[in-house]
Amino acid sequence: MIEVNELKKIFPLTKQQKSELQTSDNFSIAVDSISFSCQPGRVYSLLGPNGAGKTTTLRMIATIFQPTSGSIKVCGHDTVKDSEIVRKKIGFLTGSTGLYGRLTPNELITYFADLYGVSKSDLAIRKQKLYDLLDMHDFQNKRIAKLSTGMKQKVSICRTMIHDPEVVIFDEPTSGLDVITAENIIELIKECKIQGKTVIFSSHIMSEVDLLCDDLAIINKGKLLFQGKMEDYRNNMQAENLTAEFIRIVRNS
Repeated sequence: MIEVNELKKIFPLTKQQKSELQTSDNFSIAVDSISFSCQPGRVYSLLGPNGAGKTTTLRMIATIFQPTSGSIKVCGHDTVKDSEIVRKKIGFLTGSTGLYGRLTPNELITYFADLYGVSKSDLAIRKQKLYDLLDMHDFQNKRIAKLSTGMKQKVSICRTMIHDPEVVIFDEPTSGLDVITAENIIELIKECKIQGKTVIFSSHIMSEVDLLCDDLAIINKGKLLFQGKMEDYRNNMQAENLTAEFIRIVRNS
């Protein structure tokens, strides 16, 4: 479970950034006092245009950033006070793989499993299941630097899930990927839901949100514009389709 309460993140601006943004402000409010909760066995989507505050929010949940104010609890643990415990309970997948090119997928996955204290027997079982799901067997012993973008993302997925996290965070995970690899990620999200995990993912692709999510929040300029169940979003639309309704909400903010 994820509980976000009055979350705020402010970044100081450099002179160059102030010039580029044409502002005299000394700071930028990336996330502005937002609150929401994500429940186990449900998929929660943060939807918003580029620069809306989605990634910053997810990085605070993942303990990469600390909030300027407000609080986040993951499985009952504060992300600032209990950051080490929280990190063991989450898996965080981004569109950027950030892998070690000299290692093979097998070496990398084993390394991260060791970091999380995964036993050899559990590693073998989980690796087999993930390799089957992601079709990784053919390249498991090749150097990561020689793999395609889609293959690297599959390795990232495996790295994210190898410790069987209770909470899974996906930050635009299908961005720039081929259709087959994107489908692998979608299937993984569905599997996480079946297993009762808490899943939160960001996207600006309405079709993915419609396919996967149970609960939805729309964020723009750091503020929540809509929050509720996906069925409520559908039932109360004022536009002709889901995407048009999203655009309407954002433009009216």
